[in-house]
Amino acid sequence: MKMWSGRFRESLDPAFERWQRSFPFDCRLLPFELEASRAHARGLEHAGVISSEELAEILEGLEVIAEKASASPDFLKDEEAEDVHHFVEKQLAVLIGDTGYKLHSGRSRNEQIATDLRLYVRSKVDELGGLLADWSEALLEEAKKVGSAAMPGYTHLQPAEPVLVAHWLLAYVEMFLRDANRLADCRRRLNLCPLGSGAVAGATLALDRAALAADLGFDAPTSNSLDATSDRDFLLEFVQTLVLLMLHLSRWAEEMILFSTAEYGFLSLPEAYSTGSSAMPQKKNPDLLELVRGKAGRVVGAATTLLMTVKGLPLAYNKDLQETQEPLFDATGTVLGLLPLVTAFLRAVDFDLVRMQQRAQSDYMNAWAAATYLVEHGVPSRLAHEQVGAAVKLCLERACALAELPLADWQRINPVIGGDIFRQLTLEAVLSIHDVPGGTGPGQVRRALAQASERIAQLREEIHAHA
Repeated sequence: MKMWSGRFRESLDPAFERWQRSFPFDCRLLPFELEASRAHARGLEHAGVISSEELAEILEGLEVIAEKASASPDFLKDEEAEDVHHFVEKQLAVLIGDTGYKLHSGRSRNEQIATDLRLYVRSKVDELGGLLADWSEALLEEAKKVGSAAMPGYTHLQPAEPVLVAHWLLAYVEMFLRDANRLADCRRRLNLCPLGSGAVAGATLALDRAALAADLGFDAPTSNSLDATSDRDFLLEFVQTLVLLMLHLSRWAEEMILFSTAEYGFLSLPEAYSTGSSAMPQKKNPDLLELVRGKAGRVVGAATTLLMTVKGLPLAYNKDLQETQEPLFDATGTVLGLLPLVTAFLRAVDFDLVRMQQRAQSDYMNAWAAATYLVEHGVPSRLAHEQVGAAVKLCLERACALAELPLADWQRINPVIGGDIFRQLTLEAVLSIHDVPGGTGPGQVRRALAQASERIAQLREEIHAHA
């Protein structure tokens, strides 16, 4: 029996009925539907709508449904259920008779799906937070392991200045901890309970909405029934956060691909996460990294679908909103599947720190340090820049490094230059002059490592608090 069929004189067209069903994909909301239904049942008993005996029957029936779903995936192969709400009502009626139909008293599927989706997203935020903590910790562990090794830092993909390898890895820790903060912020905003909103105007029974919200771990009830049943902002915000997360992963993957090429040679691809070529026997291809890049577009596509689905929808609930679920599930599943893989990949990567260190001392990347030397000797910054540029041009003509340029040539460029300039051109000195918070100076990077460790520990504590 349909949940709405009483006023209809004709049956649904069979093709349309199959086409419009959401149960094949919203069945994954079953744990959240059951959780919300338990809370609603307790609310009905508190309001005097059902007896304590009926409450016990309903709760027992809901538990049986949960157990059956857990025991056998075939249990969810219901060709008749329109959606997850209809499925639970059907199963409950089979188990406990007409008392099962009482569970729908005072509520609508509009508020049910709004509640289920909030519970789903909240759960996935917590799960993703744990995976981001693992991923950030893997980056941090690698940063600690590489010690004082240096590498080129790039702008415009051209060698710019040397940085510590740890500093480079910590840049990604910053990105992903921001993602974790965005997810936590999204969680805070979505953590309001739509139960009691009814179909559009609010429940017709005297339900204690604050108690319903507290029962489900929400901070408070939603404030407006029209908004509560039609709001999908939290889905858009959540998936948009996943977009940023995937963009960060894609940037990381791109650098790892570049650095694994023979031209860079900074790392060796782990064979457990690479494949070969069917034609060229020597090849080792970065498949995991390329798929990370590719799947970023998939999540961006899901976010675009969500935006276009809700654009221009009048209040309150419209069937269009059913189309927000599959992009949500797809984007969430994509990121949940990726994070453990990239974490394992990074832990298996072998960095060639010797080559990275050698490259950090090439391509005149100590030029700004030379300009800094001149500034410290009273030369205006713009003139110092021009004079060191002249030194670089001279070195290019002679195919030598700045540190190999004779002092006499330096002094012809500017007499203020003394023999101590050569100490400023060493890799250690070039790194050390960036001794500001956020810089690549070794002392600053040691402090940054400790701070990142504290922030990851705090993230884990926040996730644990929600468990």
